[in-house]
Amino acid sequence: MIAAALAALSDILRPEFRAVLWKSIGLTVVLLIAVWFGLQGLLLWLVDTGGWPWLETVIAILTGIGLVIGLGLLVAPVAALFAGLFTDEIAGLVERQHYPQDPPGRDLPFAQSVLGTLAFTLVVIGVNLVCLILLLVPGVNLVAFLIGNGYLLGREYFEAAAVRFRPREEAKALRRKEGGTVFLAGLVIGLFVAIPIVNLATPLFATAFMVHLHKRLTGSRPVAV
Repeated sequence: MIAAALAALSDILRPEFRAVLWKSIGLTVVLLIAVWFGLQGLLLWLVDTGGWPWLETVIAILTGIGLVIGLGLLVAPVAALFAGLFTDEIAGLVERQHYPQDPPGRDLPFAQSVLGTLAFTLVVIGVNLVCLILLLVPGVNLVAFLIGNGYLLGREYFEAAAVRFRPREEAKALRRKEGGTVFLAGLVIGLFVAIPIVNLATPLFATAFMVHLHKRLTGSRPVAV
């Protein structure tokens, strides 16, 4: 698993991966900024400041701080939302670069990919909202964040890598069989998500990581690059 993670970190620095990285980061940043200003504007509109500018300023500062914390936890679902758009492209790059001796994976139909991504994103948003509430409980918030995202991100990205080579039910069965390893890999992704700025590259890292992990668990080894 460590070798797979290191290989994925090396992959995201390669020139051929940078175009995908910038697209993913660009879309994530644009959406987060839009959500930030949209929610802050809505709160200021809903709260009656009574014509007192100082109260409006206080509300703007407090809501801004709250949104920083909230959006920090929502990076995972936002990244997951865009992951579906780039999963096949990233996986294909990794497979061609490291495993040219293996048959290429099968890209999912666009509609199926989008629907699966939206369903997964809604689940991750729910988990992260619970984690946001648990911020009020010292010592529990980080643990809940890592466990919740570790399980969900590990499951989603591993199955996305596996389903390129086998039916979805077989991919799920393989994920359950290797559940401990996949969960630990998900924790690595969760730690990646927890690092500000760096976490914007989560779809790239997580997809490459799980492609390498899936290959290793199924007996394939990378060629020297």
